[in-house]
Amino acid sequence: MSSLILKPGREKSLLRRHPWVFSGAVARVEGNPAPGSTVDLLSAEGRFLARAAYSPASQIRARVWTFAPEEAIDAAFFRRRISRALATRRQLGLDEPDGAARLIHAESDGLPGLVVDRYGQVLVAQFLTAGAEYWKEALADLLLAETGLPVLYERSDADVRELEGLPAQTGLLRGVLDPHQPTIITENGLKFKVNLAEGHKTGFYLDQRENRLQVRRLAAGREVLDCFCYTGGFTVNALAGGAASVLSVDASAEALSLCRENVALNALPADRHATLEGDVFHLLRRFRDEGRFFDLIILDPPKFAPTAAQAEKAARGYKDINLLAFKLLRPGGLLVTFSCSGGVDAALFQKIIASAALDAGVEAQILAHLSQAPDHPVALHFPEGAYLKGLVCVKG
Repeated sequence: MSSLILKPGREKSLLRRHPWVFSGAVARVEGNPAPGSTVDLLSAEGRFLARAAYSPASQIRARVWTFAPEEAIDAAFFRRRISRALATRRQLGLDEPDGAARLIHAESDGLPGLVVDRYGQVLVAQFLTAGAEYWKEALADLLLAETGLPVLYERSDADVRELEGLPAQTGLLRGVLDPHQPTIITENGLKFKVNLAEGHKTGFYLDQRENRLQVRRLAAGREVLDCFCYTGGFTVNALAGGAASVLSVDASAEALSLCRENVALNALPADRHATLEGDVFHLLRRFRDEGRFFDLIILDPPKFAPTAAQAEKAARGYKDINLLAFKLLRPGGLLVTFSCSGGVDAALFQKIIASAALDAGVEAQILAHLSQAPDHPVALHFPEGAYLKGLVCVKG
């Protein structure tokens, strides 16, 4: 087996069980490993540290499969990891036949680069790294065998594939499916149409499941503004919770169309719902200039900072929209605000929101800290897995 020999002193993160090795930590490569193939990670003194997938095109040169020297990386290894991840989701009660859940959450489930979501009877997978791509066919067979589901659709079209030197790939891997016909799932008693072929991520933001339910509990009698609404996850929950009205805003006409369909699918009152296509930043300023106010504002923007290097620029964007939101809230109004940017941690996000409130000239309190749903676990030794952070704030 080929090996990556680390520079002296660069094994510290591996000794803390962090699964990434960056290119700058590698002294040399012994052998001629193919992209995605398995390599041993050795200290400068030749001591075994871990067994990993090799990625020569990426700044993350290796991603750890196992820290156990006796553990081979083969089909049996992946079967064990998949089985363990599925058992966790069953313990969470996320195995309803018409429900949806994340079954495998990459590094946090010990399977770097592999993301698998279930939508009813369909699996949707992302093979995002050289290692996951190398084992794709074996993983596809194992996923169907372990779940007992008949269909696997690939959505390996995330930007990270380019960093791995891999082209985007989408399409049916196993089974029979018309991906252009929306799949209907049930979440907390509500139904949603999901576009598996062209929707964001794998089709739906499963990580917001509990937070959507939180909005449902808060919405009764309130005038709600749902920004970056996508296909209406928060909108539908707000209406189901008895909102007086909901205005859903997104830049995508297709997303807004599906949002309206999801409202109708749940037989919710169309006269209390309106949609508006446009740039959220511009629309918030327009609402401010028009003197419009709301009782509950939801801000769930796309990723502004994939890495810490973009954090400063992202902070300006988060501050801008949250400052405007505070100005648009009536006294006693609620702001439910999120960041999914990996480069912005929870502490920095809270500082940004505090700065926005200060510049808006308002007093505000945090009522709740929000995070990703439990089927998106965070490995204790991989804090990068905690990417979604949110706050519920009340304006004084």
